[in-house]
Amino acid sequence: MASVELLRTLGNKYSAEILDATDEPKSAQDLSDELDIPIATCYRRIDELTDHDLLELHDNILSDDRRRIKVYRRNVDAIEVGFDESLVVDVEERSEVTNKLDEAWRTLSES
Repeated sequence: MASVELLRTLGNKYSAEILDATDEPKSAQDLSDELDIPIATCYRRIDELTDHDLLELHDNILSDDRRRIKVYRRNVDAIEVGFDESLVVDVEERSEVTNKLDEAWRTLSES
């Protein structure tokens, strides 16, 4: 049943676009603006994708006006759907090496 729920989440309007756009960390507002998604819908999709571990809260950054902003990054590199004998959804998570390189680069760029 988990595969069916995951497939439903992926099938929701804007879910694939959000995953595609979050190779680099982005806020809900950035995603809404970039993808032309209503902000409330964007937050709903972020919650659904986060619940299925496809998207993760990457950081809470400080904006120019000193407010905390959550930024999200996809937690997967690939998703494969198969229908051999039954529905199978295979999720390839981002590698630890990729995550560590991203973190190191972010730390260096903030300095």
